[in-house]
Amino acid sequence: MRELSTTQLIVLGFFAVIFIGGVVLCLPISSSGGEATPFLDALFTSTTAVCVTGLVVFDTYAHWSLFGQIVILFLIQCGGLGVISFTTAIMVVIGRKVTLKDRMLLEDALNLNTLSGLIRFLKRVLKGTFLIEGIGAVLFAFIFVPQFGWVKGLWVSVFNAISAFCNAGIDIIGKTSLMAYVGNPLVNIVTMLLIMLGGLGFIVWWDVVRVARMCISREIAPKQFFWKLSLHSKIVFIMTIGLILSGAAVIFCLEYRNPLTLGELPLGSKVLASFFQSVTTRTAGFMTISQADLTDASALFCMILMFIGGSPAGTAGGIKTTTFAMLLFATVAIIRGRDNVTVFRRSISLQIIRKSLAVGLISLVVTMTAIMLLLVFEDGSFIDIAYETVSAIGTVGISRNFTTSLNAFGKIIIIICMYLGRVGPISMAIAFGFKKGKKGRISMPEENVTVG
Repeated sequence: MRELSTTQLIVLGFFAVIFIGGVVLCLPISSSGGEATPFLDALFTSTTAVCVTGLVVFDTYAHWSLFGQIVILFLIQCGGLGVISFTTAIMVVIGRKVTLKDRMLLEDALNLNTLSGLIRFLKRVLKGTFLIEGIGAVLFAFIFVPQFGWVKGLWVSVFNAISAFCNAGIDIIGKTSLMAYVGNPLVNIVTMLLIMLGGLGFIVWWDVVRVARMCISREIAPKQFFWKLSLHSKIVFIMTIGLILSGAAVIFCLEYRNPLTLGELPLGSKVLASFFQSVTTRTAGFMTISQADLTDASALFCMILMFIGGSPAGTAGGIKTTTFAMLLFATVAIIRGRDNVTVFRRSISLQIIRKSLAVGLISLVVTMTAIMLLLVFEDGSFIDIAYETVSAIGTVGISRNFTTSLNAFGKIIIIICMYLGRVGPISMAIAFGFKKGKKGRISMPEENVTVG
């Protein structure tokens, strides 16, 4: 029997966890009513948790028992860290030896390009993850414990902290997500910070720590901090900040007078809600304003943010900020008539540009195909269906109240979209980047083709 490739093992690993999660969630013990949940609905919930999406066919706080919620939270944490990372972490904890094959899997799953210090890197990721989630839970407790009491308040705080950091967007507060807290600075700011920290990517974390240590030891001056970061981190920070600021500004302007979203809020809450919407659309899934009541212009803009997503080697989805940046830089280089793509006095290889083009184009084709299929099988409006599909592909999880109305065919299509959205970019990055293709022995003659 032919041995599976690392790409196949990662893809099958996600599928296996989703299937097992679906089986467990369809058991009577998982529902609050003590009745078995239809397998398709349980599979949908397992998929949205493992793929850290957030689209739900049932209200999580109402339909699932405490056991079911614990299972969902476990699946979220597993999916956020990555199935391979999570299982490797368990192996490290129980003291099992991590083989070379395990390290190669981990390298591919985290989108790294070296086996050196891989286990040490994973341990740092786990420590950082649990530390940040713990701090988030403590801060949430100041709001939720007084409201729900100690036991439920702490559980809600822990659940929301993990869900926010993993960019899952699933909550157990109520039917309207965080809309009741639209003007609460603590809930908004903590949630946004957790989303952004998870979405930056683990590689950026430790690059920041590395440069911070250089500043503390006075190897460099604080004003040199940004310039000592790796090119990857610089691009991630610039794209993340740019997308958040521009997203908040556009949403603020488009929704300022909309009485169903920002129109009736005081100015401070309008600004806070605009920033929250900008952050959450890049793969988080929480919401403080009604998505169904957004203007069509805002909905289209949010779909663009959802399609771009977060950054590589983190908990976010989408085509990734760096992929989008490479496409932008390549376009600028063509317009300026330059042969090479350069960023911060560094050249970007043609291989990376080709990868970015492949990831972007394949994701766009998958998204358009899924929208067309849903338009065939569902009765919803085009904007609702497109919003739902892009949200699933980008593993975002915000919906215009359309998820609960999906029929069986629609649920299957969205399940596939969430799955492809989570494993697709990983598989594409491995397939198009970290393994050099075979060069042809024969060089064919060139001929011009008119484009544009």
